[in-house]
Amino acid sequence: MIATNLAVAPRQSPSRSMALAIVGGLASALAIGKTLPMTMDTVSGALAPLCATAAESSPLDKVEPIASYALPNVPGKRVTIVRVFYGPGGFSRPHRHAGSVTAYVTKGEIRSQLGGGPVETFDVGQSFFEPPGATHLVSANASTTEPAELIAVFVADEGAQLTTYLE
Repeated sequence: MIATNLAVAPRQSPSRSMALAIVGGLASALAIGKTLPMTMDTVSGALAPLCATAAESSPLDKVEPIASYALPNVPGKRVTIVRVFYGPGGFSRPHRHAGSVTAYVTKGEIRSQLGGGPVETFDVGQSFFEPPGATHLVSANASTTEPAELIAVFVADEGAQLTTYLE
């Protein structure tokens, strides 16, 4: 018979600094977890006027808030960035914006017409500008079979309703 020594080495407890690091990490995660929903609610609430509903666009279209920042070097102004998704054949009904808007096409082709101007089509990588208060008569996906997307960057007064749909 062979005897085997199965002695188990005593388990060392983690050092005090390791324990403090773990507790600190958990406390930070908890704080972020409690703060993040409040921050996202604040951003979403500030951007709510941008978000299209079925009555303001076609059903497969949506506006996704990306970010919004006060401009410290321009008191009373805010920059807001959104992603606009248009499904095949998608569109927004005529509208205007409170501030300046620059749009950059990231997918598909976008048809656009500002009051008094021609209908233009913009491809991926192209951009267009909308001056404050311009009537945006056409804002649509140029394709009836493929989706289209753009990133819109607004610069407007703090607290302004960024998009107003026309009757």
